[in-house]
Amino acid sequence: MSFLAGFSRQSGVLIVSAGLLACGSMPSAVFAQDAPATASAAARQLGTVKSVSGDTLSIATDKGASFSVQVDPAAKIVLLAPGSTDLKTATPSSFDNIAVGDRVLASGKTGDTPTTIHATRIVVMKSADIAQRNAQLQADWQKRGSGGIVSAVDPANGDITIKSGARTITLKTTPKTIFRRYSSGSVKYEDARNSTLQEIAVGDQLRVRGEHSEDGSTITADEVVSGSFSNVAGTIVSVDAPGQTIVVKDLAKKKNVTVHLSAATNIRTLPAEIATRLAARTRGAGARAGTPAENGAAHPAAEAPSAGSGEGMHRGPGATGGRSRDLSQIIASLPSQTLADLKPGEALMIVGSQSAPSEPLTAITVLSGVEPILAAAPSGSNAMTLSPWNLDSSAGGGGGPDMGGSGGSQQ
Repeated sequence: MSFLAGFSRQSGVLIVSAGLLACGSMPSAVFAQDAPATASAAARQLGTVKSVSGDTLSIATDKGASFSVQVDPAAKIVLLAPGSTDLKTATPSSFDNIAVGDRVLASGKTGDTPTTIHATRIVVMKSADIAQRNAQLQADWQKRGSGGIVSAVDPANGDITIKSGARTITLKTTPKTIFRRYSSGSVKYEDARNSTLQEIAVGDQLRVRGEHSEDGSTITADEVVSGSFSNVAGTIVSVDAPGQTIVVKDLAKKKNVTVHLSAATNIRTLPAEIATRLAARTRGAGARAGTPAENGAAHPAAEAPSAGSGEGMHRGPGATGGRSRDLSQIIASLPSQTLADLKPGEALMIVGSQSAPSEPLTAITVLSGVEPILAAAPSGSNAMTLSPWNLDSSAGGGGGPDMGGSGGSQQ
């Protein structure tokens, strides 16, 4: 579980990013020291301890790289508690207190190989402390979380308006509000990066954690996680397995769309009986204002970071809140498919993102077996639009305020 999101020089003190620290997740780290070695010799790595042998730690970074950290006998080792905002709050510790699963930031010089570090300083966060902190955040996301589609942004006043089903909610942001932005092709919280209010645009999907007004119409935001996503419903024109792409005829836009599939893309197939039931629900949604779970709009679910393994927070299904089993839960129970399982002429519903309009859409989730649903939906209707919250089909373990899983409604 990542604990040091980044350091910056501020009044000669190393400052830890409070928002990312509190959430125990970090997509990328940039470190600065108050007295670094030369650029060529300086070495800093953040990772999870995989083994401890003698005076050497084996750590794995969040990107999967492995490093051997040889700890100098005179190295300064400090313990930092989750939720701390700077290293002034750290307490002295010792090498013997470092265990497998802990998170460490090792600083020093590059050793004989690029993957070896001679560390003169180690900052440690204990895995048990991280788990406890994340459990607290999990509860807070479930209790005070909501979400929807951005309908207006007022940067001057720091306000964001979202539509959550038939409801309109105003988010009040403050200088203390933490902003995070999902990366292209991902709804994993650990892939999200630091963001600003200015990056949020109309049409974005958004999660918010904060204090709700008594009538629920206003939320003072502690944290906002947003992303821009596209939905495609159509039939496969061609499959390029070597290129990891498919071309889909978009039924709403009446044109072909190139969709890129990555290693993180979830491919699932709905069983015929489930697709038939969802098609009946779609027909009903076409005749009346459907619930968010029925028409694919973002449900104001309270999805939250939960206590997970030392590898990082991935996703959290949250609590069902008494709602009936929705599409996200159904998809999560289905076996994974591969690109080889997709055939020309097959109907798909896809949710994905793209870094630029000219770039191919990167699929987050691809759902096949949806012919009955598309046949029941008027072209371009909301019944053919499914949010990333409903389509992160790998929800079910670890924890994280991603757009996956199903959470309890925040009324």
